[in-house]
Amino acid sequence: MEKQAKPGALESSQVEGSQVGGSQVEHFHVDAVVIGAGVVGLAIARELALRGREVLVVEQGGSIGEGISSRNSEVIHAGIYYPPQSLKAMLCVQGRQRLYDYCQRRRIDHRKTGKWIVATYSDQRAELQRLQHQALGNGVELALMEAEATRAALPGLQVVAALHSPETGIVDTHGLMLALQADLEAAGGQLVTRAPVEAACSQAGEHHLTIGGAAPCRVTARTVVNAAGLGAIPLAGQWQGLPSSAIPRQWLARGVYFAYSGRHPFDSLVYPLPERGGLGVHLTLDLAGQARFGPDVEWITREDYTVDPQRANAFSAAIREWWPALDASRLQPAYAGIRPKLAGPDSGFVDFRIDGPDVHGMPGLVNLFGIESPGLTASLAIAGYVADRL
Repeated sequence: MEKQAKPGALESSQVEGSQVGGSQVEHFHVDAVVIGAGVVGLAIARELALRGREVLVVEQGGSIGEGISSRNSEVIHAGIYYPPQSLKAMLCVQGRQRLYDYCQRRRIDHRKTGKWIVATYSDQRAELQRLQHQALGNGVELALMEAEATRAALPGLQVVAALHSPETGIVDTHGLMLALQADLEAAGGQLVTRAPVEAACSQAGEHHLTIGGAAPCRVTARTVVNAAGLGAIPLAGQWQGLPSSAIPRQWLARGVYFAYSGRHPFDSLVYPLPERGGLGVHLTLDLAGQARFGPDVEWITREDYTVDPQRANAFSAAIREWWPALDASRLQPAYAGIRPKLAGPDSGFVDFRIDGPDVHGMPGLVNLFGIESPGLTASLAIAGYVADRL
């Protein structure tokens, strides 16, 4: 294991030794382990540490946020797309305000850009109205703007109406994760990287983890949070003692992004109406004002972050539906992300799953499944929700 913090949880905990294959393997006893150092895992670990828990974060990668957290739009969502009373709606709305407050307090780069959801055909007005009504049920007020007002705000768009979301924004995700890590360590927690969990077993109220990597060890904890992102369900599938009925199936939806080189007329985000599996190919901005488009939706069977340059053709066609002046030659392949879906391409809305003992019957274990968008926005609220359940 590669330590990314000052001596903390491991050194202060009970340490034993055991013989495995002729080699001495250390055995650590800690209070709480969080598996996964993405934005959600770090937020949960920070929250537990701030509540006085002894926390160890184990991450299989070489640094924080190498998975889903580094391959998204970096958008702070308002809470529009999710049915009222769902976890996604509740945690997005709570998390959004907490995230803005936290970014301001910790001086993390962010900007409240606002967002436009545009309809390009008259028969799409009903969908705008449905989204407006749903958002209102979540406590999110959106303004329904007619074509003239929308074009005045966004010259060059071909629209019949749009919804304006003033609470949407963007954030420096890496800066956010660094701040969460710093808070965790200041509260006595510790992060260890290159520490994959190779086996897990729960019995008699304790959880036993076999950690691989360059310095293999065993860890026993009273509390474990499985926040491993794309790896959360595969890990649960090999967890001894966890009932198979508590392990959902996972689908992978890859979305690619294309950067747009040079100048553009936008200072806020622009989204088409959502599509099955995603929010449609939309325009987002980074904190320097550079535009990028994506993600699209492509269902895949294995983890693969390839960006096919030919997908620019489909991007161009989709974007020109609402921005006819797009210069397709300026679209450049950027990166891809993968969303861990709990249902396949023919399904409708599926909520987050944050499974505690009431679901699987194992005290002290929480599994987070299907934490895709709005997971970044909701991260601080998810942290509070998990900590409360523990």
